[in-house]
Formats: sequence, structure tokens, C-alpha cells
Amino acid sequence: MTRQKKTDAPAPTVPASCNAPETRATMRGTIDNLLVEERVFRPLPRIAAEATVNPQDILAARKHADADWKGFWEEAADELQWFRKWETVVDETNAPFYRWFSGARCNIVHNALDRHIETVNKNRLALIWEGEPGDTRKLTYFELYREVNRFANVLRGLGVKKGERVLIYMPSLPETVIAMLATAKIGAVHSVVFAGFSSGALADRIEDAQPRAIVTVDGFYRNGRVIPLKPLVDEALQHCHSLVEAVVVVHRAHLDVAMHDDRDRWWHDVMLHQPTEALTEVVEANDPLFMLYTSGTTGKPKGIVHSHGGYMVGVHRTLNWVFDLKPTDIFWCTADPGWITGHSYVIYGPLMAGTTTLLYEGHPLYPEAGRLWSMVERWGVTILYTVPTLIRMLMRFGTQYPAGHDLTTLRLLGTVGEPISPEAWVWFYKNIGRGQCPLLDTWWQTETGMIMISPLPVSLLKPGSVTKPMPGIDVDVVDEQGNSLPPRTGGYLVIKRPWPAMMSTVFNDHAAYVDMYWSQFPGWYFPGDVARKDDDGYIWIQGRADDVIMIAGHRVGTAELEAALSSHPAVAECGVIGVPDEIRGEVAKAFVMLHDDLPPFGGYVQADDMETELMEHVRRELGPVAVLKAVEFRKELPKNRSGKIMRRILRAEEFGEDVGDTSTLEEGPFCLR
Repeated sequence: MTRQKKTDAPAPTVPASCNAPETRATMRGTIDNLLVEERVFRPLPRIAAEATVNPQDILAARKHADADWKGFWEEAADELQWFRKWETVVDETNAPFYRWFSGARCNIVHNALDRHIETVNKNRLALIWEGEPGDTRKLTYFELYREVNRFANVLRGLGVKKGERVLIYMPSLPETVIAMLATAKIGAVHSVVFAGFSSGALADRIEDAQPRAIVTVDGFYRNGRVIPLKPLVDEALQHCHSLVEAVVVVHRAHLDVAMHDDRDRWWHDVMLHQPTEALTEVVEANDPLFMLYTSGTTGKPKGIVHSHGGYMVGVHRTLNWVFDLKPTDIFWCTADPGWITGHSYVIYGPLMAGTTTLLYEGHPLYPEAGRLWSMVERWGVTILYTVPTLIRMLMRFGTQYPAGHDLTTLRLLGTVGEPISPEAWVWFYKNIGRGQCPLLDTWWQTETGMIMISPLPVSLLKPGSVTKPMPGIDVDVVDEQGNSLPPRTGGYLVIKRPWPAMMSTVFNDHAAYVDMYWSQFPGWYFPGDVARKDDDGYIWIQGRADDVIMIAGHRVGTAELEAALSSHPAVAECGVIGVPDEIRGEVAKAFVMLHDDLPPFGGYVQADDMETELMEHVRRELGPVAVLKAVEFRKELPKNRSGKIMRRILRAEEFGEDVGDTSTLEEGPFCLR
């Protein structure tokens, strides 16, 4: 193992948005490499001996995929069950709207549940759930199958039809899993909204998705408090035009909530006397499975659409390869079901693999910092997949909490959601994995649906690197003209070939799909990240190339943050950038112009009071995910001649960098501080 060293290179210039006119100049150069990480961790002999996929298998798979990438994914598809096989592995006639396994008939729920009932998996635990107060529930595959069938019958009874949307505004509960699977089983499309979003954010998603039904909960437990959700649904429905005909409410926290007689129904009432068998709808492989909303740099959140066939193939293959699943594994991915990681690697992936997945309702530090480790010990968790933010939070408490628990059941660790620092990587590897568990740092997105770049258990590991693309994934680092860059030179990450679990489109906005992901480098998918390769071909993610701020692993769009700020009566204009944060990785800082006709600081005696007011206002508008770290009050904000605020200049000022070309500024440099 060797140590890391730092260079004296200047700070990198990261473009604010690849579509924004003011950022084109910043795309001409390459991204400087500030940190050279030289520590290397080799796989232990025991891990290599037990691995299902060995280095020779990986090499053979890469050669196969390079020579015949369609045949490679066809073999992966053969690992699952289909009602009818495909006519074409991938239809490229309308690229980039690729159609995977075109003509095939399937349903992901058949592979995640139905087929297990005919095997030894029938009585295996599918789901272990722990509530924050300590209550628990367990469901075998057969029990989960029956519950999903019952709720599928409920949805059909409510008039939900194939292709219609069901919005699920729920925390991590067994009913969340049941509702998702039941929706997919009947061929409808689920859209899970993270329970931390406000009523306003929920209303935006209802307005766009136009769901036929909503599934929610009276309230849930988080950090020692009861968080009401049903009232937020009522408020959201009052502020949007929708087709919602039914709201089904889970009675979790026993709150006294308002129930509309003609619309609202209790979960336990509608489930009573429902048959435990239900027909699984046969769908075409490219029929939509779910929508997840992700923040962009402009406008409202976009509904990312994924389809049954390709998604299930990609998720199934990557889960088994990356995490080397065994029948006896207890798999705990700490992601919320409201995010893509929850969809792919809490619910669908583990269930398709026939393994046991663990779900937790509450805050990972409640009632004390050892909660996570006590759950690992209590349930015998073998694979722990989490986010760097949580690792950084736990590092603050030292090693006393993990040292107080038996973590020897763990055999693999994983991270997702944001780049992990080498220091956090090593802490996690040594103190949680005891130096015995490979740490698999994965890169992927809501849009990709599946893990794209990741080590495998037998890989040589470098702290902070996501290592190499999965077999079948063609990744490169290029300059703005699309030229491949040499090692140790930062540039733009691109994916040069389609892959099965890729998004199919943006809901109701096909043009946005092309513009957001395929226009920067025509023919290639651009995820919006900057990266570099090292001399071994390992990939190092260096950050986002757009204005999406990654707060604690959650993508929060600057447009939403700015819209929330602007809704405050004292705010005239504002711009938001991301700034580093020790715990969350990144948080938001706002630059605000107040209305001229108001007293200084909006009538508050001190600027600090106005700053606090705006922070609380954003939190009320968007929910607790929207962390605003600081507010700086300005008389002017830098704009280009079309009136767009130039965030790259705000960012340069914040970090003491050269502001670069100011020729496009509306009034030249006078508005700089």
C-alpha cells in the first residue's frame, strides 16, 4: 500500500452547464488533476477463491462484449424468464430512442416474485424491515407475493389500468415495496416521490405525472419525531390540476388525519378480503415500468422513464456481478425507495436475485450513532451498500460505535451517489470492513438505471476511483470536440454505446431527452460528469459539469432552489452554486438581491436574521434535502446579455479563482464584487 500525494496544480474550472452559452469557453480546456491517489488494495486470497466471477471471467466478458456487445447482453437476458423472446436485441432505427429486446413479452414482477414461488426461494426471507422505534416485520417470498397480489387487486378495483401512473409518496415501509410491485404487476407505471419533499415539490410531480391514484401514509418516524405525510398530499392536491381519483393511506403513525369520503381510503380497509392471487399483466419489453423525477438545471424536475425488459436485464446482471450474490446473503442498501438506488438495488435487483433485502424506516443516527452497526449485527448483514455522506457523518463519532458491535458477517461494502474521498474510503474499509471486505465504489445515475462503472470483488482497488466500466459498457473521457484524452487529463465522461437499463425518454418531453443527454456529443450519452483516467485505465470522477448540486447524494437542481428563494417576498433575484461541506459533500450557497423598496435586509435588524429566514423558507418550500449553507446579499448579480445569471463567475469569486472571460457580462465587470 502506498500513500497519496498532492500536486500544486491550480484549481479546476468546471463548467456550469454544457448547454449554457457562457460555459463554452470553460469547456475548451481540460480538468486539472489536484490529487494523485497512489494507495492500492489487492483482493484477499479468500475473496478471490470464493468469487463467482474471477479475473479470467472478467477478461473474457470484456472481450466478448467488445466483439459482440449485442450478443453479450442477449446472454444476460437469457438468465431471466420471458413470456415471449425478442425479435431484436436492440432496435437502433430511432436512436437515441433505443428499444431493447424489441417484441419480447415480459413483466419484471414475474422475475422478482412469481417465479420464486415455484422454487426453494418460496419460503426464503424476501424482506426484513425495521422501524425507527424498533418494531420489525419479515416477509418471505411467498408472503410478499400474496400481499402484492392483494394490492394489485386493489389497484384494479380502483380502476387503474395498464400504462396509467400510480404516485407513491412513502418512506421506507414494506407497503412501499408492495405498492411498487403491485403497480408494475398490473402493467401500470409507478412514480415514487421521496418522503422528504414538500407539498409544493409533490404538487409539481403530481401535475406532471397525472397519476390515477396516490399511495401515502398518515405519518412516519424520523429522528425521534413523527413526520405527517397525508396532510401534505391534501395540500398538494389543492394546488394542482390532477386526475387523482383515489388516495390510499397506510396507517403507520396512528395520526388523526382528514379523510375525504369520496377519495381517500385506508390501506387496511381496501386490503381486507382481497384475493391472494392476481394475474400478472403481460407487457412489451419497452412498456414503461416506472418514472423517477430528477432535478435539472432549468425548469421543473424531469420524469425519467424506465421500461421493463432492458431495466431488469441490466439490474440483474450488474447486481450479481458487482456484489457476487450468494443465496444466504442479507443485502442492505441504505437508500430510500424514492431514489433510483432504492429501485434498482433495494427492491428489484435483490428480489430478482432471490436474496434477502433489508429496509430501515428511520434516521441512521437515531437514537445514537451506533444504530447502523447494531442493525448489521442484529440481522447478520453480509453486504452493506451506502452513501459517502453517511460514512462522513459516522466518521465524526470515531470508531467506538462500530468497535462495540460484531460486524464479522460483513463480506462486501459498497458506496454510491457521489464521489468518496480517499480518507472516507480507507476509514470505511478499515474500521467497518476490518480490512477484509472489498469496497466497491460504484458510478451510475437515475438515467442509467444500473451500475455502469465499478470494481468487482476480485478487482485491485484504489481509494476514490470507481475503477473500470462494467463489461458491455463503453466509456471514455474526451475533450469538448469528442477527442479521447490521455491518462491523467480531466475531461468529459461519455458513454459510447447503448446499454439495457438506460432510460427510454423524459416523460412527455422527448426533445428534452435528446437535448439533455445526447446533444453535447452527438451519438454518445453525456451524463454531465467530468472525470479522468489514470495509467491503468481506472476512472476518477471529478464532479458535475452542470449546475445540479449533489447534496448528501441527492441531486438538487439550482432552478428549484432559486425558484424557492424567489418565492420569498423580499427576494428580487438570486443565484445558487454548490460549495463543499464536510458532512454532505456539497451544499448550496445563495447570492441574493433584495427588493429595493424594502428596508435593509427585508426589515430585519441584522443580515444574519434575514439569512436564517431565507434558509428556513427554502427548507419549507423544498423539504429538508434542500440544505442552504449560506446567503450572501448583493446589490448586483453577474448576468450575460440575455439576462441569465452567470454562476461560473459566482463560483470563481467564491473560490478565489480567475473569473475568466467577462465579455458576455451585461454591464462588464462592474457587477463583480
